[in-house]
Amino acid sequence: MKKLPPLNWLRSFEVSAKHLNFTRAANELNLTQAAISKQIRNLEYSLGTNLFVRLPRGLELSEDGAAYLPVVKDSIAKLASATNELFGSNKLKVLTIRTSLAFFNLWLVQRLNDFHEKNGDVDLRFTSNVWANGGDLEVGVDMELRYGRGDWPNLVAERLTFDKLIPVCSPALLQRKPIKSTSDLAGHTLLHVLGYHEGWGHWLNMTTGDEPSKIDPNQGMQFDTLISAFSASINGMGVALARTSLAEGLLAEGKLIAPLAETIDTEEAFYLVYRTGQCDAGVPKTFRDWLMSQVNVSSLG
Repeated sequence: MKKLPPLNWLRSFEVSAKHLNFTRAANELNLTQAAISKQIRNLEYSLGTNLFVRLPRGLELSEDGAAYLPVVKDSIAKLASATNELFGSNKLKVLTIRTSLAFFNLWLVQRLNDFHEKNGDVDLRFTSNVWANGGDLEVGVDMELRYGRGDWPNLVAERLTFDKLIPVCSPALLQRKPIKSTSDLAGHTLLHVLGYHEGWGHWLNMTTGDEPSKIDPNQGMQFDTLISAFSASINGMGVALARTSLAEGLLAEGKLIAPLAETIDTEEAFYLVYRTGQCDAGVPKTFRDWLMSQVNVSSLG
């Protein structure tokens, strides 16, 4: 593998290629023309090729030089940008949050403008978790918005939602095939979300009591996110089992309807998860306090 040349050689090459003149490049870099010429010669020797064609009145990039220049320019630009972001006087404060897609899209994103307006110097970075994670936070992740029972060892888990489970479907579906009682679900496709333990089987057991259910809780379609199940339900493909905190917007807009009165409280919930001491101060505390203020003024709690 070819050894990476020193950065000052590459910088001299970039500026010399811009001006096609070693003297002008030296003036821009506050070096002597001799120093620029020496660095270019050293770079060419290191690479084993000429980067410039020396002409009587100036320079031209060689074929290898023209091919190498875009790579060098892009690399230097990325390094300069990262350096400024991380160490510049106006650097942003970065907070990386791994989040449930459903919670982000159906609840959090509607409120993020408020956080940004109050904390413009904080750069939030979101990554998605489709499947529930029972372990520690990933390397590089400051906190996580996670679904489950809150029993994750060595992590602080603050509960955000106290949901009820309710069947939901589109108005068009009800017009085609009404749902007036739980037994009517037998004639509908059930929409399941993988990874949620409190699913259709749990809801039917809790709402039908000792009365044997004639509904097969396993029939229907399966999805890996609640967002997908909601989308299918909105398009009249079946009946989804919703968490009230995430369905409230769609219900208010009339995109979904809750045809049955039967609801049950959930034990599973969305949690803000972070390492011990993570939210004692700084940007993590700022986000945690803001999120809890949003929870307190919403229907989540």
